[in-house]
Amino acid sequence: MFDKEIYIKRRKVLSEKIESGIVLFLGNGEAPANYQTNCYKFRQDSSFLYYFGLNEPDLAAVLDIDSGEEILFGNDVNIDDIIWMGPQPSISERAESTGISKSARFADLKTYLGKALSTKRQILFLPQYRFRNMILLGEMLDTPAGNINEKASEKLIRAVVSMRLIKGPEEIRQIDKACQIGYQMHYTAMKTVRLGMKEQEVAGIMEGIAHSKGSMVSFSTILSQHGETMHNHLHDKIIENGKLILIDAGAENDMNYCSDFTRTIPSGGKFTQRQKEIYEIVSGANNLCQETARPGITYLEVHLKVCRHILCGLAGLGLVKGNIDEALAAGAAALFMPHGLGHNMGLDVHDMENLGEDFVGYDEGQHRSSQFGLDALRMARKLVPGHVITDEPGIYFIPALIEKWKREKINTRYIDFGKLAGYYDFGGIRLEDDILITESGCRLLGQKRLPITVENVEEEMKDNNR
Repeated sequence: MFDKEIYIKRRKVLSEKIESGIVLFLGNGEAPANYQTNCYKFRQDSSFLYYFGLNEPDLAAVLDIDSGEEILFGNDVNIDDIIWMGPQPSISERAESTGISKSARFADLKTYLGKALSTKRQILFLPQYRFRNMILLGEMLDTPAGNINEKASEKLIRAVVSMRLIKGPEEIRQIDKACQIGYQMHYTAMKTVRLGMKEQEVAGIMEGIAHSKGSMVSFSTILSQHGETMHNHLHDKIIENGKLILIDAGAENDMNYCSDFTRTIPSGGKFTQRQKEIYEIVSGANNLCQETARPGITYLEVHLKVCRHILCGLAGLGLVKGNIDEALAAGAAALFMPHGLGHNMGLDVHDMENLGEDFVGYDEGQHRSSQFGLDALRMARKLVPGHVITDEPGIYFIPALIEKWKREKINTRYIDFGKLAGYYDFGGIRLEDDILITESGCRLLGQKRLPITVENVEEEMKDNNR
């Protein structure tokens, strides 16, 4: 938890943006895994963490914008709780730790909101993503739980996004720490991979580092010899020679700030010539993003520059043909990279995705493209200092997608489908770093960069199978 003055200041800024009404923040509760008392690891709602810093279940808070009153709602422990959990701070002590002078029982929240509704007060809240909270809000606001997000406040969403999107110095320090954990996870995997191992062994070692050095993984680890599948969470294969292993993983540090890295490594420690050719196009695209990203340019522009680089590289191998700029405009690059270049990152690995990608990743006046590939771009905004974003270009050979385009004659002017037939067993390559937009450009987050050149990766892995 940061110093309480940080949370006081954040709430003051939010109140100034909202101007009137009651703002309600509902924290998360425990989530049972398979029975009531066996729960998943607790994870607090990120916006609740941002404004209050309290990382315990069953809390809520209201900000009365008109009166300036702030109340934290929660429950004090009883003797049964103390037996199982030990002594715990009282709800008033928790309130004081975040700079709030008034507290109440969690059960009193419904009465408080009922009185506000009876006097026609406006209650503003963010979209909910956990069904427990949807049900709670529905009961307290006399609204069907299934419809509760229809009443979420766009004004509050925009205010929260405007604040959380630009990271303060204290947040950047925490993200740097999360990236250090992510570095250790990936570097250990690079040094650990052996032919004949099960993918699960490597994934387990990586996730153990996340738990031992921080709070948890920032998302379910992707580790697969089928990198052409974007989010392949299966780890059930034996590592075979000649394969590419795509590893996309990150950590949350103890303050719940995230990292997100991807490296693609050769299973046997050395790239084949064909793998090397594709890999160097992707690593060049990753570097181009960092050379290009700076204040004043949109991430959409950076994305398109990267896509053009990928098309040029593939044209050099004879897989793409024709005019490159026309191919780019026609969306030909999406056959090989059907996702966006990156996303915002902070307290969420996909920062504030629950508030709506278009609110987070697009400026007012920008509109998401309907073109395949571009429609998956999560971050298109004009870059400003303080943005924390991922840089994750990739090239994938997805047989089903290639066959669909071939069958439907999509972009046949720009793609040599005959030559692509030889890449159906290739898999995919993605290379991802986390970057901070600075006053003059951008910098990598974390103390050092994971090995990324062909030479560096092969050097690190040269002894793995001896």
